[in-house]
Amino acid sequence: MKGLAKLSISALVLAKSDIAIAQVGSAVTTPLGSFESTKGAACACSKLSQIYSEIINPSGANYTAQAADAYWDIRANLSPACILLPSSADEISNALEIFQACDAQFAVRGGGHMNYPGSNNIDGGVLMALEKFDKVKVNAESVEVGPGLTWYDVYEALEPYGRAAIGGRLKTIGVPGLSLIGGFHYFNNKYGYTMDNVLSYDVILGNGTQVVANKSSHPDLFWALKGGANNYGIVTKFTLKTYAIPKVSTTIQVINESGIPDFLTAVCNIVKLDESDPIAAGMVATVQYNATTKVVSASLLGVQEGISKPPSQFANFSAIPATTRINNVTTMRQWASSLDTPKQMFRVMFSHKTMKPDQDVLISIYRAWKDAVDEIADIEGLYPTFVTNVAPASAARVALTNGVGNVWGLEAEPYILWQFSTGWALAQDDLRIEGWSRQLIERLNAINVEKALASDFIYMGDAGEWQDPFAGFPAENVARMRKIKSLYDPLGVFSRLNWGGFKLGV
Repeated sequence: MKGLAKLSISALVLAKSDIAIAQVGSAVTTPLGSFESTKGAACACSKLSQIYSEIINPSGANYTAQAADAYWDIRANLSPACILLPSSADEISNALEIFQACDAQFAVRGGGHMNYPGSNNIDGGVLMALEKFDKVKVNAESVEVGPGLTWYDVYEALEPYGRAAIGGRLKTIGVPGLSLIGGFHYFNNKYGYTMDNVLSYDVILGNGTQVVANKSSHPDLFWALKGGANNYGIVTKFTLKTYAIPKVSTTIQVINESGIPDFLTAVCNIVKLDESDPIAAGMVATVQYNATTKVVSASLLGVQEGISKPPSQFANFSAIPATTRINNVTTMRQWASSLDTPKQMFRVMFSHKTMKPDQDVLISIYRAWKDAVDEIADIEGLYPTFVTNVAPASAARVALTNGVGNVWGLEAEPYILWQFSTGWALAQDDLRIEGWSRQLIERLNAINVEKALASDFIYMGDAGEWQDPFAGFPAENVARMRKIKSLYDPLGVFSRLNWGGFKLGV
């Protein structure tokens, strides 16, 4: 995908009164002769700069900090024509009207969860950064949060009340990206995914209309936003369920190469647990391979609700000899604070597939991945990681029984999401990494297809930019999503002008 070419800022002025915005489902009409022929980013940046002071142009002092330094993946560093930092829903609504009138492409950044180029930044268009939407309001059993926050911010606000939300597992993960694509958390097995715990969305539609989507107001949009990503509007507030979780029991374990088969077997065993009233527990389970030194190790970051020490749900992992094992009782905020992701870390590319749990096949996939890493071992700064995420049957059952559901439509079956996360240093190696990753993921997935273990489900947060998550959703869900999009974004603002991220298509 390519952004618009950079244009010089124009002196063009568009009066807001000249932009006729209709209600949902109606067309946008512009009075004849109400603006001149100049269009695109130059038009939008010029108009925005006349209305708002919080506009940063490429010559501005904070431009690099917003266009590049705010991202953890260096590949996401792009060059927007200008950057808008809105502070109210009305300002976003007005900006969307201007983007349509100017036919200007734009990107939206919340906390920066998505990493690939163009998902939340843009070359030559307008970047709208939502960092000023940083308010938190704690209620008895819910919390209202703005899209400019990270999950650490949310956990910090909830800690004095002894409560927690179902959000990101790392300190720097943003609220909106994770919430809108689904959301893996440590406690999916009991409380479902992040999207299943959103009670309400405050949304600005493509035509500038502001709506609230929940069970009783715009319930069709409410459903579509549960995994539908940025295809429907800009969410300016999420109201989330919270749970009484004052303390969590954690474990950090590092296992050497000889224990990796047992480690992956334990991954398969934990996802197959299917209790009617599960203990809330989950993990990040990865294998790191240093292609230079040939050293391989596996890492477990496990979290369990409560104060049981060590956390009982990870007994299968604890039975494996480890070089490091640290157990602790802490809070979600304290735990998240120790799992930071530096900004501008390196270039990163993801790709993943989903399978039913089978330890022999998972081990064979890992071994084939390790062998394949040696093919690219000469790439500077290579940092390859084999990642597993678990999706237990009990997690899917939350959406199947809550009266709302979500767009994923997963059956109540256990799945393992296996992923290649590949880091490297230089742009000159981008195409080589992509070709290697694309070829390898398909070749190894063929093993699962042959053994009837493969699922078509693709999680946006683990996917490569070339993968199509919507192809793995039930066909009837995709058809319903497209119908809802035609109602709430009839002019395709969030596909035609806001092209970043995974797009639903027509």
